[in-house]
Amino acid sequence: MTPLSSKRLFLFDIDGTIAVGDTLYPGTRDLLDYIRSVGGAAYYITNNSTRSNGDYVKKFREVFDLETNESQFVTSGYMTLRHLQEHHSGDKIYVLGTASYIAELRKNGLHVTEEAQEDAACAVVAYDSELTYEKLVKACRLLSLTDIPFYGTNPDLCCPIDFGFIPDCGSICQMITASTGKAPRYLGKPNPQVVALCQADSGYTAEQTLVVGDRLYTDIACGLNAGVDTCVLYTGEATPEEVARTQYKPAYAFADVQKLLEACRG
Repeated sequence: MTPLSSKRLFLFDIDGTIAVGDTLYPGTRDLLDYIRSVGGAAYYITNNSTRSNGDYVKKFREVFDLETNESQFVTSGYMTLRHLQEHHSGDKIYVLGTASYIAELRKNGLHVTEEAQEDAACAVVAYDSELTYEKLVKACRLLSLTDIPFYGTNPDLCCPIDFGFIPDCGSICQMITASTGKAPRYLGKPNPQVVALCQADSGYTAEQTLVVGDRLYTDIACGLNAGVDTCVLYTGEATPEEVARTQYKPAYAFADVQKLLEACRG
């Protein structure tokens, strides 16, 4: 475990960690200022696949008054896009997701269909805030009648919102699995490639890297899988009781972003 004062590359989850909805948590802006002051870098690793990197840059500017660039965001949607480009370029791909995410995949040259045609080469399920029962039926039909690869953007069961939580991609996939017996391969966190991409882009080492999140089985597991230190914040899903019994033990744990900042400053 490397001291927090030596950390330079901070990989933040967003929802439930540094913000909820359109509200930036107290201390976040000051922590980002601290990171810049020590010559470090902040990246945002989120399993929310409803927004593109460009959408996040716009939201951070217009809602949070924070300037970022697209390379600072590594989303589960982006990780899925990379996988599909590498393994299914030219294939017909069935996608259950938001219109925005489907448009992003198409913009990047992928042959996406929203119809469950049996000549599809694979099926992809993302977090879908526009989910309908008809979409679930289509996904179940395709996976029941074929033996194609089934991908999920992320295993998160719930997504933080201002009043609590709502179902996330993992919950949608569990409905499909319960109906078809087919389980997805998840491409976002806790995939260690998320951390590797940020390190390659920034040039920082594993010892200089800290993954910060609120969820043990995605955020903390991602850092552990990548061999870097991790920090859980109790502003989202995880609780001290869960940390005490989990297999995903974080190196650090704090009540919120402000407490993490104080610890970094010593």
